[in-house]
Amino acid sequence: MGLLTLALLIDGFVGDPDWAWRRVPHPVVWFGRLVDWFDKLRDRDVVHNIAEKLGIKNRDNVEIIMGGLLLGVFLLISLGLGKLVSSLGWLGWILELAIVVVLLAQKSLYDHVSRVTQAFRSLGLSGARTAVAQIVGRDVSKLDESGVCKAAIESLAENFSDGVVAPALWYAIAGLPGLLFCKAVNTADSMIGHRDERFEFFGKPAAKLDDWMNWPAARLSTVLVVISVAAARGSRAAGNVWTATLRDARSHRSPNAGWPETSFAAALNLSLGGPRSYGSEQIEAEFLYWEGRDIARPADVEKSLSLFLRCCICLIGFCGLLWVFFG
Repeated sequence: MGLLTLALLIDGFVGDPDWAWRRVPHPVVWFGRLVDWFDKLRDRDVVHNIAEKLGIKNRDNVEIIMGGLLLGVFLLISLGLGKLVSSLGWLGWILELAIVVVLLAQKSLYDHVSRVTQAFRSLGLSGARTAVAQIVGRDVSKLDESGVCKAAIESLAENFSDGVVAPALWYAIAGLPGLLFCKAVNTADSMIGHRDERFEFFGKPAAKLDDWMNWPAARLSTVLVVISVAAARGSRAAGNVWTATLRDARSHRSPNAGWPETSFAAALNLSLGGPRSYGSEQIEAEFLYWEGRDIARPADVEKSLSLFLRCCICLIGFCGLLWVFFG
């Protein structure tokens, strides 16, 4: 827990070394390459011929099995790397600290979202659309100022859970293998966990496992928002966030994303969610915290960043207390 606390502090102040990733691929890139390799492998006739010889004739079942094998390989790699690092003594401790810092996303997430507000100031709406397109998957070409701001806030809230709380939680639970496997599954889900013709079955194991692994992190992220709101504005405001989240989180399409998004919405007094488009697909989503303000401004994005920082401080403090009292 001490190493996790130190890693969160380093990541919060320093973040990812961008200069290093211009020379060597980020660990998440390696995860992505393995996903791509399995994606190409499953298209080969030899895989389906072997499956037929084993009595598996349904192509959908073959793709599910391939998706499960991908997760199995990720698990073996995570366990192997964890064992290797632990065998290196003090050098392994330093290497583990570096890996944990790299796989947390506090500063990088803050920087990406803050670029949206910077773009509003220097480049206007078109520049802000370009900036927010780097962190969301939806079609941003027709978003107005409020739409861009809401997209940035929703991405910040969801990624606080997926990119900060979940990795920290799984590292606390299962050490370095838990952190590596969490990031690998999340990478696979973001690449192939889509309900479309190509990935419906191949990506299903990753999507389901990612939902399960992020279930506790999503709820913990709401607790951190509630604590940060209580510290800043008192118990009544915190109670409102908690009540609104319990009411609206389940209306989100995702079993997890609705928790941090509703918590951020209630904390900022904004209505988030609602219909949006992903390419040619139109998603009819429910509004989260519908009684909040409908129009978001760049100032709201800045407020969401302040809320994010307070939540990260709460997370670091929580880990630090666990370290002091339980080692």
